[in-house]
Amino acid sequence: MTFAEMIEKMTPDIYQALKRGVELGKWPNGKLLTEEQKKISMEAVLRYEMNTGIPEEERVGYIAPKPKKPAVSEDPLKIVDSGR
Repeated sequence: MTFAEMIEKMTPDIYQALKRGVELGKWPNGKLLTEEQKKISMEAVLRYEMNTGIPEEERVGYIAPKPKKPAVSEDPLKIVDSGR
């Protein structure tokens, strides 16, 4: 079975377990994830989210875009001479 096939067959429960494991750095039984397990689990979580249509703003690692600054006025700045 290929990695892509495993992602296609992944259940929501498995997805949640992998996601939780990556977040905590350990499996539900308390055993720590190796670096390779973290990497593979994170890739599986990200691919699952993309394949199942989870909205972008609900995906792992999503960062909301910064609000746009209001446009600067096209009128030039006028300096008023106060006669000092």
